[in-house]
Amino acid sequence: MAFQKYTPPAIGRSMWLSMWDLMALLLVIGAIVLIAYGARVTTVPLSTLEAAPLSLDPSNLPVYALRTMLRMLLAIALSLVFTFIYAAAAAKSRRAEMVLVPILDILQSVPILGFLTFTVTFFLNLFPGSVLGAELASVFAIFTSQAWNMTFSMYQSMRNEPKDLEEATQSFHLTGWQRFWRLDVPFAMPGLVWNTMMSMSGGWFFVVASEAITVGDTTVTLPGVGSYVALAIKEQNIMAIFYATMAMLAVILLYDQFLFRPLVAWADKFRFETTSSETVPSSWMLDLFRRARITRLLAAPVAFLSRLVWNLRLPALPTFGSGDAKPATSRLLDRLWLAFIVLAAGYAAYISIIYLKANIAWSDVATAVGNGFITLLRVTVLMILATLVWVPVGVWIGLRPKLAQKVQPLAQFLAAFPANIAFPAFVVLIVHFGLNANIWLSPLMILGTQWYILFNVIAGASAFPSDLKEAANSFHLRGWRWWFKVILPGIFPYYITGAITASGGAWNASIVAEVASWGDTQLTTPGLGSYIANATTAGDFPRVVLGIAVMCIFVTLFNRLFWRPLYAFGERRLRLG
Repeated sequence: MAFQKYTPPAIGRSMWLSMWDLMALLLVIGAIVLIAYGARVTTVPLSTLEAAPLSLDPSNLPVYALRTMLRMLLAIALSLVFTFIYAAAAAKSRRAEMVLVPILDILQSVPILGFLTFTVTFFLNLFPGSVLGAELASVFAIFTSQAWNMTFSMYQSMRNEPKDLEEATQSFHLTGWQRFWRLDVPFAMPGLVWNTMMSMSGGWFFVVASEAITVGDTTVTLPGVGSYVALAIKEQNIMAIFYATMAMLAVILLYDQFLFRPLVAWADKFRFETTSSETVPSSWMLDLFRRARITRLLAAPVAFLSRLVWNLRLPALPTFGSGDAKPATSRLLDRLWLAFIVLAAGYAAYISIIYLKANIAWSDVATAVGNGFITLLRVTVLMILATLVWVPVGVWIGLRPKLAQKVQPLAQFLAAFPANIAFPAFVVLIVHFGLNANIWLSPLMILGTQWYILFNVIAGASAFPSDLKEAANSFHLRGWRWWFKVILPGIFPYYITGAITASGGAWNASIVAEVASWGDTQLTTPGLGSYIANATTAGDFPRVVLGIAVMCIFVTLFNRLFWRPLYAFGERRLRLG
């Protein structure tokens, strides 16, 4: 893998600012102004939200869209920091992996309403009387819809690094810290960028719940596109929903042009292949900053500090699970660690059982489990259909970089399109034609999460080495042989990463998909999602805990018994290098 270093053109003698410098300077100043605005509006008293209630006047949408955009940007930044720390710990330590990966499975299965139920009060009490507490609760809720997918992506990349690259880092005597920044992060970057885009889209799916928060008697409505949509649905205002959709499209296009397209073009240099790719992604934004002299001057101190930090030879941390220990010592540590995990899990289960036993009956447990099996059936059928549709489409797009660049904004918009906006159409059609809500509400579960499969398959096909494609052509592999011998094995780890996240996301989405409303008309279909949603609305915390616990158990068992064996197979048999 060649790590290309961009060499900017020589700075001329003229000290006048060029057109590129002026444009870059305006963009930098604009970014600073946006950050300052975000900091100002989050420190005002909480009473200002009541003094200036949410309005469906479309003239307010630009400000609402800006505040939503800032929340999602902060959440994605926090998700990236979490990804680097969590994925590295899980991938580099066998014993830490035993705990961290199952916890990640559980975290992605915990519905966003579950997080909101227990975090809104915490953040509001942390900053009493300030909008900052409500803003942090909203950002944290968006973070929980973004971080797990990004973490799984980087973990999968770090576990599938080619052996020759690992041997190269050993030959250069790189420390663990240096290897992380010179191998782990660059190798994971192409897939991580695509999954970051998908995570941003996933945040849009839950932005309604994160900005219009209702937990029992606590109601917090933050100005934003999500809360605007919630109010429009409540008041059955079709035009307001149309305006909100246009505002979302504008924000997604801004993110695409100013953030994600430059990242895709920049991350292309980290593709692992021995031959150059046929086409190179481009970005006018990246070209602008490369041509502007002022950005090189502003970035020089940052680049110097970054190189200084990345090249530090930090002392090695305790390996905690490496193979360096003697076999007898290693087995003893394994047994002690496993005993600690079992005791901790047993204690947590004991506390949960005591709490639930004091507040619910066994009939409630049976009801929750029965609803869990209903939702499991829906998730399984929808995952099969999504796989059959989006794997071929993702491969076709990913192998055509020019097409991938054109499709990227459309895919982002479709992925970001909240199912909540589609609810009115579904509710009206179901009621008008007398359709079975148990069947026709189900597609809403996969509407936002199917894109995890598409984006990961596109990332896998885009990262597929050109030399392997040339080898397949040399051996004249065509048709079904090409699919089963070449491309499906090549994208399999990426597909599994997307499928695990899509499956967990479908479970999560069941909370908003199994209870659909349009004004005073509400359709509810049996399932674990509707069970949790109704308990949350009623402020019935014991049943919220029960529903979340049952959902976590279902998702964890599904991952352990089905997805993880497939993941291990891909890591063991289908690893490049």
